[in-house]
Amino acid sequence: MDPVVILILVAAIVVVFLAAATVRIVPQARRYNIERFGRYRRTLQPGLNFVLPVADRVNTKLDVREQVYSSDPKPVITEDNLVVNIDTVLYYQITDPRAAAYEVADYLHAIDQLTVTTLRNVIGSMDLEGTLTSREEINARLRAVLDDATGKWGIRVNRVEIKAIDPPNTIKEAMEKQMRAERDKRAAILHAEGERQAKILTAEGTKQKDILEAQGTQQAMILRADGESKAVELVFQSVHRNNADAKVLAYKYLETLPHLAQSDNNTFWVIPGELTEAIRTVTGAFGDRSEGTGPPPAAQREDATDADASDKDHVGAPEVEANSTLALDAVAAADEAAKQAAVAVSDAKAEAEAAGEARLPGRPSASDT
Repeated sequence: MDPVVILILVAAIVVVFLAAATVRIVPQARRYNIERFGRYRRTLQPGLNFVLPVADRVNTKLDVREQVYSSDPKPVITEDNLVVNIDTVLYYQITDPRAAAYEVADYLHAIDQLTVTTLRNVIGSMDLEGTLTSREEINARLRAVLDDATGKWGIRVNRVEIKAIDPPNTIKEAMEKQMRAERDKRAAILHAEGERQAKILTAEGTKQKDILEAQGTQQAMILRADGESKAVELVFQSVHRNNADAKVLAYKYLETLPHLAQSDNNTFWVIPGELTEAIRTVTGAFGDRSEGTGPPPAAQREDATDADASDKDHVGAPEVEANSTLALDAVAAADEAAKQAAVAVSDAKAEAEAAGEARLPGRPSASDT
């Protein structure tokens, strides 16, 4: 093969190699640190970059996006001498690729050790209860310490979070019992509060019910009394307007007597002494119809006298009590009084009719029959 051709091919290969070594393409969100003969030269930005072949080389390739680092659980002693395991999660971002590559050998390990040290300092001044309830305070103090220490490393700590706090198993059991007791206490309090509210509402409802029933009874009694008052007033006006005589009033008086014994609450019934006078008035009223025929025979007057005597025998008893010597209870006494009053009224009516028929001409008297 011709040596010239060989030289041309070798030269072409060398040119292609040098061209490839000169060009560097950096992806987005990446940074390349370039060293020239072992000394830091510059940091390549994303895009197309040119370097000197053989003299320049890429030392480190760094990702400048925000990174997440989760540490393993680390034992930490609290102020009350309890060992708890705490693991954290760290959000950081490289802001200076040169410092991240040359100021610290392994920035992740350095951040992890600094986090553990800071946690032990912070939690060592807190008890277990404060540790469990003060996560925001612990996170803020961790971030302040880490951000201050990692600033010279070209790293910015955006956020530090405590992922888990694991106390010993005995402490967990005690905490569970405490929480269960607190929940039982709250449940009992809520139950008692509910019962108290229910009793209060029930009492209020009963009170409103009694008030409404009392008001209803009051209104009913007022209306009933008003009705009775108006009825009595109308009867009184009717009687005075029609100028009723004593005979009509006596007859109505006799009709009212049987109703006095119909009440179930009556234990005794008093027969008024005016009953005889009322019967005489009614008898006289029926007798006045035949006054023109002459005076009644002596026999009839004697019968009338006997009838008055019998009426007095029937209704002359002043009262019948439940505990009298007749050994009758209250109900029997009331019924007996009502029967006597009814018999007296019927006898008076019969005698009055008999007297009237005897005085009419052409009709036989009661003695003839």
